[in-house]
Amino acid sequence: MKPTHSPRIPVLPATQRGMSLIEVLIAVLILGIGMLGIAAMQATALRNSTTSMQQSQAVIEANAMMDAMRANPSVTYSLGMAAAPCTPPTTLGSVVNSDKAWWLSGLQSTVSPNACGSISCSSGVCTVTVLWSDNINTTTRSESVKVVSRL
Repeated sequence: MKPTHSPRIPVLPATQRGMSLIEVLIAVLILGIGMLGIAAMQATALRNSTTSMQQSQAVIEANAMMDAMRANPSVTYSLGMAAAPCTPPTTLGSVVNSDKAWWLSGLQSTVSPNACGSISCSSGVCTVTVLWSDNINTTTRSESVKVVSRL
């Protein structure tokens, strides 16, 4: 027995056989804008992670100076904040000057080349301050870390 109706195969009109060039260009434009947004987000994340790393290194260096001061309690450590560029002491005849030179060199090698620090003690309470700038080419220091401890 033959079917009473024959199945119809849908036929698309000739004008509907693919995407138009304008649709493709719009899709590429949207994809490009998305990729630019991802690149900007990546650059911001990289900049923020660099700042975070510098802050962590500054805290480590400040605590290292506090430990050096605790190891040599008979001497009072004092170091004023120098104007940029901050140069470590060159006379290394005493333990204090050697510690200061080591500390300032460490700041400039781990935190930032324009980093500088200060040490002040009063009545057994010492404050170690580290200043630096995120931008290596500027002399204006904008970031800081301060560690206060009783020795």
